[in-house]
This record gives sequence, structure tokens and C-alpha cells, in this order.
Amino acid sequence: MELRFIHFYPDLMSLYGSYANVTVLKRYLERLGNSVTVETVGLGENADLSGADFLYMGAGTERAARAAMENFARFGGAVKALAEDGAAMLFAGTAMELLGERITVADGTVFAGIGLAGFSAVHGERRMVEDVYGRTDLFPEAVVGFMNKCGAVTGVETPLLTSVEFGFGNEGARSPEGFHWKNVFASQLTGPLLVKNPKLLEAMAAAVYARRGEPLPEERTADPWAERGYAVTEAELRRRFEQ
Repeated sequence: MELRFIHFYPDLMSLYGSYANVTVLKRYLERLGNSVTVETVGLGENADLSGADFLYMGAGTERAARAAMENFARFGGAVKALAEDGAAMLFAGTAMELLGERITVADGTVFAGIGLAGFSAVHGERRMVEDVYGRTDLFPEAVVGFMNKCGAVTGVETPLLTSVEFGFGNEGARSPEGFHWKNVFASQLTGPLLVKNPKLLEAMAAAVYARRGEPLPEERTADPWAERGYAVTEAELRRRFEQ
């Protein structure tokens, strides 16, 4: 298949190596015999989202996310239409907040999100900085990552991580984390998320295939380095919360 990725604001929204989520998914799909083209969208640039197979925005500072939101709003209708149609998407870190109804920053100023989902974010002075170990309904393996945020997200009805055994979730310590609806994946975990979690990478690739009406090929080449890195992280975090 010839697949088309749209990467929003790679220069502005790329904290913690967030760009690598696109790189690792592209490489995974190419190993399955696909051709993948990545189109980048900068601030003030136009983009035709129609027919895109995957949309992505990474993590940025709160100030960067505010600048991204002011620009991203014009794509809101197209993004929501693609989401409804089953297009695969990943919004990582602070980018997740842009999908909701509103963001209230620390000084009380309110910014509108694109309204793809009904949740809202409220920023405070206290930062939540911690490793995270949680569970999703998509596969039995744990999801691991790192959290560094200053806001609580409320009103998420369908979280990506249905339980968090260690670290912070949407609303605080050990609360469910992220957002998942159809083939839209969003999480404030950074790392980057798809590099640290091979099973989540596989689930994301499956979402891309599902949009084309096809299952993932049964024969897939595993990345032993990624598997080994995940195993070490998972074991260490599990040891910490089991103590």
C-alpha cells in the first residue's frame, strides 16, 4: 500500500523525541512492504488532509501547544471528519489537550480546542512528573511511559489506559490516562510512546491497516532491541510499585 502521513508542527511540538513516534511507525509499516510518505505542516501552512492514513502531533511546552492550537483550529473540521471516518491518529503529550473542548491555562485564560471529544484541561502551578505504568484494553501487556505535565484532564469517557498502577493519569495519581475513540489514540505519556511500547506500535499499525479494510499481516518481524528495552522498563517499573 501507498500510505500518507501528516505530521503537524514537527519543529514546535517535538519534546522528548516525539518525532520518533512517526519514524518508528513509518519504519514498521515499510517493513511490511508498504510505501510511506510523510508530509509536514508548519505554523501558517495549508494542508490537504483528505485521504490521509495517519495524523500525528507530538508533545510541546504549554506555550508551544497554545501556539499550535491557534493554528490547528482551522483544521478542526477536517480532523473530526477523518476521525469519524476511521483514520488513524496519534496525539502525544500536550497535543492531546487540543482534541478537547477547552484548555484553561494557569492565569485563567480559556482557549477552545477542536471539540473532537468532550474533555477539558485545566493547568495549575504544580507539575506532575513521574514514570507511568498502566493497562489498556487493546492488549494484555502493560503500557509504560513518562509524564511531565501541569494540568488535569477531566471528562474523558474512553481513556486509552483504563487503569494506572503507578504514576499520574488524566486527573491525577493512578487515574485512567489518555483518550481512545475509533482509531484516534491520544496520551500525555512521552518517551516517545510508540518506541517504548512495541505492542502499542503494533496496535497503531493495525489501525492504519483497518482504515484500508485490511488486517495486519500475520507474519511480522519483531524488533528485538525494542522488545528488550520494553522488558527492562516494564520489569523495573513493576518492581517499584510492587514494593
